[in-house]
Amino acid sequence: MVWTDCLNALRDELPDNVFTLWIRPLHAELRGDTLYLMAPNPYFTRHITEHFLDKITLLASQFSGGVVQQVQVQVDARPGVIKPQNADAIAQKTSNKSVSQSIPSPARHNNRAANGRALGRPLSPSFTFAQFVEGRSNQMAAQTCRKILNALGDAQHNPLFLYGPTGLGKTHLMQAVGHHLLSTQPDARVMYMTSEQFVGGFVGALQQGKIDDFKKECRSLDLLLVDDIHLLAGKEASLVEFFHTFNSLLDESRQIILTSDRYPKELTELDPRLISRFSWGLSVAVEPPDLETRIEILLKKASSSEVDLPRNCALFIAQQVLANVRELEGALNKVTATARFKGVDISLEIIKESLKDVLAIRARTINIENIQRVVVEYFRIPLKELHGHKRTRIYARPRQMAMGLARELTNESFPDIGLAFGGRDHSTVMHACEKVQELRKSDLNFAEDYHNLLKLLQT
Repeated sequence: MVWTDCLNALRDELPDNVFTLWIRPLHAELRGDTLYLMAPNPYFTRHITEHFLDKITLLASQFSGGVVQQVQVQVDARPGVIKPQNADAIAQKTSNKSVSQSIPSPARHNNRAANGRALGRPLSPSFTFAQFVEGRSNQMAAQTCRKILNALGDAQHNPLFLYGPTGLGKTHLMQAVGHHLLSTQPDARVMYMTSEQFVGGFVGALQQGKIDDFKKECRSLDLLLVDDIHLLAGKEASLVEFFHTFNSLLDESRQIILTSDRYPKELTELDPRLISRFSWGLSVAVEPPDLETRIEILLKKASSSEVDLPRNCALFIAQQVLANVRELEGALNKVTATARFKGVDISLEIIKESLKDVLAIRARTINIENIQRVVVEYFRIPLKELHGHKRTRIYARPRQMAMGLARELTNESFPDIGLAFGGRDHSTVMHACEKVQELRKSDLNFAEDYHNLLKLLQT
C-alpha cells in the first residue's frame, strides 16, 4: 500500500516518459522500517538513487505515517528474474534513447499468480472491475471489457483498442479483464506489458540468443495486454516482431487489448499495415470523468485506503481536479498525507492547505470569464447575449449552459454567477442549472455540446 501511494504521487509529479522509463519498472518490499526498491540492473539503481531517492523517501515516510525510515535501492535478485547479459553496459549505451532494453524479456520474467499464469509484468491487485468506477465518460469501455470475457477472441472486438488521454483508467480496465480471466480460467495464459517492455524483451532476447523462446512465449497466449502502443514508433525491428505476433494471435482468435493516447488512424508514425490491423476490431474512447464520477472515484479510493473522506470534501476536490483519475488520486494522497502529518481529520481547510498550488493554477485558468469566452466562441454568438435577457433559444440555451458550467467548474455561488450574467437573481441561476441537468439526459445534441465544452475547458 505504501509503494502504491508513492507510485500515484510520483505519477502525478513526473513527466509521463520519465515515470514510465524509471519508476514503473521498480518493485517494492517493506521490511521493518525500510522500503526496498528492486531495480532491473546496477545502472537503474544508480540513476534512481541519484535522482529520485530523496523524493521517494519523503513520500514513503508520509504515506506510512512515519513507519518507513529509509529507502534502499538494489538490483532485483529474486528467483526467476533473469537480467540481460551485460545489463549495465546495455543500459548505459541506450540511456539517451530508452532504458527499455534493460528490462527482462517477458519470456524470462514469468510471475505465476496464485490463481493462474500471469506472464510479463504482474497485474496490479487493485485494477479489478470491483474497484473501477463507471460513469458516462467510460461506461462503454467498461461494458465492452466485461462483454468480451463472454466471447474472448471474437472478431467483432479483437483487437480491443482503448484510447484517450493519460490517467483515465485504460490500464485499469485492460488489467481487470486479465484478473477476471485468471479467476475463472486458472490455466489461462495472460501477458501484460508496456510497449517499452515489449521492446526491452525483444532486445534482451536478441542479446541472449533467446529470440525463439521470446516468440514462442508471446504467440502462445490467451490474452495479450499492451499499454501505450503508440510508443512503439521508431522501434523498427520490434515493430516487425510485434506485427507478426499480433497477426499470429489474431489468426488463432486469441484476444488482444491495446491502449493508446490516440485513435488508431491518428497514429501516423506507425506502420500503416499495423494501423489497419488495429482498426479491425473495436476502438473505444475513454474520456475525462464528469463531476459525479470524480466524486465517486474519490470516495471509493478513500474507502479502499480506509480514509474517512466526507462527501463535501470529495465534492470540493472533484471540482478542482478535472483532468484525469490519476490526478484525482494524487490530490487525495496529498490531502491524506497532510491530515496524517498534522494528526487531524480531513476537512475543507486541510484540503485548501494541501492543494494550494492546484487551487492557484485553477483559479487562473478556469473562471466565469473564461467559461463565457469559450461558450460564445463555440456557439458563435456575441458575448453581450450571455449578459442580456433575450429568451430566443439560440441565446437562452448557451446562456443556461454557461451558467451550468460555471456551477460545475468553479466554486462561485449562485448569486455570484447570477451577478456575472447580467445581474440575474440566484433563483434564475438555480433554474438554469436544473434545466441543464434535465437537457443533458433528454437532448442528445445538448448533451454533446455540453460534453464538448467540458473537454475544451478541462484541457
